[in-house]
Amino acid sequence: MTRDIKTSLPPFLESLAPDSSVPYRNALFPASDDIPPVHVHWWPCKRVGVSPSTILLFIPGNPGMIDFYHPFLTAIHNQDRSGTLAILSHSHIGHDPAAPASHTPFNHALPFQIQNSLRIFDVMSIYFGANTRTVIAGHSVGSWVALQVLKLRSTAVAGVFFLFPTLTDIACTSNGRLLSRLFRPPFPRIVSQVARLLHLMPLTILCRLFPQYPISQARVLQSFLLSPSSIFAAMTMAHDEMLSIRELDVTTLDTYRHQIWFYFAETDDWVDQGRETILQVFKTDPGTVKVVHGHYEIPHAFCINHSEELAAVCYEWLVSGGFV
Repeated sequence: MTRDIKTSLPPFLESLAPDSSVPYRNALFPASDDIPPVHVHWWPCKRVGVSPSTILLFIPGNPGMIDFYHPFLTAIHNQDRSGTLAILSHSHIGHDPAAPASHTPFNHALPFQIQNSLRIFDVMSIYFGANTRTVIAGHSVGSWVALQVLKLRSTAVAGVFFLFPTLTDIACTSNGRLLSRLFRPPFPRIVSQVARLLHLMPLTILCRLFPQYPISQARVLQSFLLSPSSIFAAMTMAHDEMLSIRELDVTTLDTYRHQIWFYFAETDDWVDQGRETILQVFKTDPGTVKVVHGHYEIPHAFCINHSEELAAVCYEWLVSGGFV
């Protein structure tokens, strides 16, 4: 494979507006199998003209807008000394205003989000071949989707990084109990329509409402809030999360314990007792699974202003796992 990976994309991606100021390529994964196109970011290998030895496939939380995560993934890419690490992140169906909106409500449900990740994983695997390893990283509900990909494509997955994982009984967590009713119909439709009024809100006011957000992340949040279809998709998917993420898949975690890494927050209102439920799976032999209990200041939404810290952890996992 001898293409100039700094100026071109893998052929299964469609380029969006190029931006020479960022180290990644802005693109779409096109529609296929009744699944609409989704927004992707692609970080090529630092070494020119080589095929990746490892691809880190990143699956976001909810809302599944990948612009929230590019500081985190860029920080991982910057640390790479092998020159053969590539990274691909993809949005969830309907969540990202950068991709054409999906107007079919059921397309936002978790089964379709799993199919979205699977089709991207499969195309990458076919194109790059057996000599390229794929490591999956998932944040929050993205961890649950990553677990399904591991279960269905176990022989082709080199490892999985679960970041603040919501793998069990999300409706029973503190935030689940507080917000689950808001995600039920008709609220997603009502909230998404009321959000049209936010076009009247300048960015300066939004920054005052979310003072912990850097200006770049506030702009991402603004683009989400100004997209009624994205709000509807995110809330509809959240409702499905409350219904579907219940009993922990102990069998899959136990079977692939040597291929998985966990990062937990000290306090996480989207995980709560799920952390202990997950760790109980490995109680008899805790040394077989890699677990980091995070610093108390790093929250569930780490991507807002703690990207560097998580990037350092994930890169260390890539090194210790022999992936770079």
